[in-house]
Amino acid sequence: MTPYTHKIQYYETDKMGLTHHSNYVRFMEEARIDFFEKLGFPYHEFEARGIASPVVNIHCDFKKPTTYPDVISVLVSVKECKKLKFTLSYTMKKGEMVVCLGESTHCFLNGEGRPVPFTLYPDFYETMLKESAKTGSSEENK
Repeated sequence: MTPYTHKIQYYETDKMGLTHHSNYVRFMEEARIDFFEKLGFPYHEFEARGIASPVVNIHCDFKKPTTYPDVISVLVSVKECKKLKFTLSYTMKKGEMVVCLGESTHCFLNGEGRPVPFTLYPDFYETMLKESAKTGSSEENK
């Protein structure tokens, strides 16, 4: 799948001229939304179904700094898919250089804020299982 690209904006840098660390979480969200759209699951369709998909865990491992006007690519993959949560991995690069590695874990909540299993959305669940199989970490029965 084609990586998501983001051009670092001047306002995303700190006083030292480096991309502020908080922006990498935003880049992950932008890439995640793009990833789901490319898979055929635009986020607004989840919302139309009354589903929210909150982040329940997030991690960033910063490798190299970026600055304005660098362009980074963000490759998203499904690290793990269980019946109640999934974990995405993010590899952020400037050219061939890895600048940040990240992960985010998500669940689905219904309109009352209660977790719902992905199996209620078999098209999404099957797609996520297939994507996680590409990384060799599918856990269908968990």
